[in-house]
Amino acid sequence: MVLVCSSGLSESVVDMSSNSWVSGCATPMLMCSTLECFENQGVEKRIAELANQLVSWVSEREDDGRERCLVFHTFSNTGWLVYGYILRLLQEREELMEKIKGCVSDSGGGNQFNPKVWAGGFSTALLKKSSSSVQVIATKEINGLENQASESKEKENEPSMIEAMVLHVFEKLFSVILKLPEVDQKLTEIVSMLSEKQPSCPHLFLYSTADKLVPFHLIEFEIQDQRRMGRKVISYNFETSPHVDHFRTFPDMYSSLLHNFLKECFPVAKQI
Repeated sequence: MVLVCSSGLSESVVDMSSNSWVSGCATPMLMCSTLECFENQGVEKRIAELANQLVSWVSEREDDGRERCLVFHTFSNTGWLVYGYILRLLQEREELMEKIKGCVSDSGGGNQFNPKVWAGGFSTALLKKSSSSVQVIATKEINGLENQASESKEKENEPSMIEAMVLHVFEKLFSVILKLPEVDQKLTEIVSMLSEKQPSCPHLFLYSTADKLVPFHLIEFEIQDQRRMGRKVISYNFETSPHVDHFRTFPDMYSSLLHNFLKECFPVAKQI
């Protein structure tokens, strides 16, 4: 199991995700933070190092002779793109691509070229938020008191002046960066890899209508495209949980989905 974490994802969420895989008999063997990639020696070099680690590990066998394989679990669009970049590095090695048995995409897979998405992710990471600052208010408007309570909660969830300023600066920055020819070309290649050349393994998309960072309908477009190409895609909409906060909000359901997905990735042969 390879956990590719998004910028700003809290350690507690990563630990819970890791523990859920362990309980499902899959061992998290490498974890990579996308923010770490940008902080260390350039993003491409860091991802290439991760890919080399994966190749080295999966090329060996277990002590009992069993072959090793990979299942990716990505978070947000940045984690999804890192996964795509790794696939791009491995695409000429068919024997390695066949060892990828599944991929879980948590809150990612849509609108990779939107500067607002990148700005939201990096501002969240910089301010050490565990999820997007905008939360969904689920209070139903039944009477005046509940309306007032809802308005109070909305005010509490409004981004601070610092958050708004950081978000604005990052949005302006990424509006320029994403239009640079070299950046645009590499992103286009990675998105093309994710759209057209993924390994023929099951894919699980976990998302939410309430996600204010990566719009849910864009993830659903990606799901439809993958299914049209004949790939086995499983999806689940948590509806009310914020960005990359599905596990913390619905731990039992999240764990159950992961465990059932493992069964899809490694089907047990029926005995005659």
